[in-house]
Amino acid sequence: MSFRIRAATDADIDHLYEMAKLTGGGFTNLPADRRALKKRLAQSSAAFVRPDDTLGDDVFVLMLENVATGDVRGTCQMFSRVGQNHPFYSYRIGTLTQQSEKLARTFRAEMLTLSTDLEGASEVGGLFLHPGERAGGLGMLIARSRYLFIAMHRARFADRILAELRGIIDEAGGSPFWDGLAGRFFGMNFQDADRFNATHGHQFIADLFPKHPIYVAMLTESARSVIGLPHPSGRAAMRMLESEGFAFENYIDIFDGGPTMTARTDRVKSIAGATAAKVVAVDDDGGERVLAATGELAHFRCAFAKVRDAGGGVVIDRPAALALGVGEGDQVTYIGRA
Repeated sequence: MSFRIRAATDADIDHLYEMAKLTGGGFTNLPADRRALKKRLAQSSAAFVRPDDTLGDDVFVLMLENVATGDVRGTCQMFSRVGQNHPFYSYRIGTLTQQSEKLARTFRAEMLTLSTDLEGASEVGGLFLHPGERAGGLGMLIARSRYLFIAMHRARFADRILAELRGIIDEAGGSPFWDGLAGRFFGMNFQDADRFNATHGHQFIADLFPKHPIYVAMLTESARSVIGLPHPSGRAAMRMLESEGFAFENYIDIFDGGPTMTARTDRVKSIAGATAAKVVAVDDDGGERVLAATGELAHFRCAFAKVRDAGGGVVIDRPAALALGVGEGDQVTYIGRA
């Protein structure tokens, strides 16, 4: 069974909505709200046709598609520059050291400070894979296809890149971090706040969030215990990000306390290691297993492929060539699967 990544279109609204209902909440970039999803697809469509090869305020949505059936089984998103229309808030974990000479003791207190340090960075997010397809490396295909897209459209992305991982959500769909901190200032539960943020933006955060640093020790134990931890379903994603060169630099999501991972864009493994080559032949002999991509903007496609060097170009296997829509003379950009 062969899958490929392709650009989303407005016709994907039903696919996105059905996947959004399966997330279980906490996916700000994939809310179970048709109006919000239609807006996101419209933004993506505009980004795919924007002619200027420059850094803008774009969002690109990609879809995972079964080549044989056309069924859509996953999605992901890329934001070229966050915080342009609304501030991009995070909590930064810091330490305040104080010393008492009379007590002869030094006290170090962890603090959470509302921050817009990451404003202007690019973001990869909105990744969802249908529960029935979580095998065969499809999660890797979705995740790393974003880096190939960025490598192939580098001028449209910033020099810093981030990824927000969903934090701990309890069995009732609530967030211990939200309940122990922000929920006290908003008078709404986590689900309502997350939904409002997804559909109306971040301005209400600027209006109501406390501006002063928060002492971690003053939070409830349930809130403290989840700071910087990913949701169990996101642990593999965190390891994948780390293998790409992302690191946790003490920034967390203001809603659920999940970790925000950051990296220098040009140092991301799958971006730095991407290789472009011309297809000189298509055959059935196989070669090294890679992720290969082709096409500009709305014509972008990515799939697993077998390629081998042919001196001046590469030979690609027939199923991958079909999935990518390439033949002799076309260019592909690829990275090793490992």
